[in-house]
Amino acid sequence: MRWHEPRAVDSVSAILDRLAGGLIVSCQARAGHPFHDSRVIAAMAKAAEAGGAVGVRINGETDISAVRQVVITPIIGLHKVWMPESPVYITPTFEDASVIAEAGADIIALDATARPRPGGQKLKDLIAHIRDKLDRPVLADVATVEEGQHAAALGADMVATTLSGYTGTTPPPEGPDLELVRQLSRALSVPVLAEGRYSTPEQVREAFRAGAFAVVVGRAITDPLVLTQTFVKATKAYRS
Repeated sequence: MRWHEPRAVDSVSAILDRLAGGLIVSCQARAGHPFHDSRVIAAMAKAAEAGGAVGVRINGETDISAVRQVVITPIIGLHKVWMPESPVYITPTFEDASVIAEAGADIIALDATARPRPGGQKLKDLIAHIRDKLDRPVLADVATVEEGQHAAALGADMVATTLSGYTGTTPPPEGPDLELVRQLSRALSVPVLAEGRYSTPEQVREAFRAGAFAVVVGRAITDPLVLTQTFVKATKAYRS
């Protein structure tokens, strides 16, 4: 099925019903990556849907628009914008949210950490405007339990562990933050999505056992460049 005309946005409950207990695949590629092409991202998302993914996470209006043409699963949309005045880059402003909503995103993902936003925008205003003016549910990407609680109190419809390990001064750990999933699931009444460094089916199962509503996997599925590098490391001792 292809979306050539504007369509009605599903209700939050309908979207959650489609995501519950499933795998969401993040299909993204930065500039300079061989897969940095909207046609490739769309094919990747279509393959993920065919493989059983209940949703996809897509960056930028161009890729979201291309993906919207080939999948019927919910799209978690975000807009990565790097600005020198703020460390927040995942959908930092309402303008960014508006662009990806127009492109076809069903859910708007945004940075909901305690870090200052560009232009002095407030998280509470951003969440409220997305829900009221764009009629889209909000997925709050957080790094701590406190940030998740704050985002949920401000009206976020879902909370994800996406930024755990990425907001401090030390390198992130190798594995996913299952403890954060566990704590958020106990503390919040809104769904918790497990995301960040999930690389094996067993880790996905562990996330659900920890209370995850759904699990997002990215590079372990969609990035052959990184996967190839991992396997190549195993050959170094045997190469002359």
